[in-house]
Amino acid sequence: MGIVSWIVLGLIAGVIAKLLMPGKDPGGCIITILLGIAGAFVGGWVGKTVFHVQLGKFFDLRTWVLSVVGALIILVIYRLLIGRRHHD
Repeated sequence: MGIVSWIVLGLIAGVIAKLLMPGKDPGGCIITILLGIAGAFVGGWVGKTVFHVQLGKFFDLRTWVLSVVGALIILVIYRLLIGRRHHD
């Protein structure tokens, strides 16, 4: 997949992750896109190292599942770090 595909995949994966885990997050749309793109990479890495599953083509279901799971992981970490910063 090319860089534009990763950005589109990350954007959509970030939005899906945000819908699955609603709540207040500082940053808005740009942070959601960046978290989604990072999540796509994390999902690919987790799939490869833990489950021995590679990312497929753009329209492959496993690509989307791994990307959304990765975006959820990144969103949880982001909320833990940002939430901790706001409580201190």
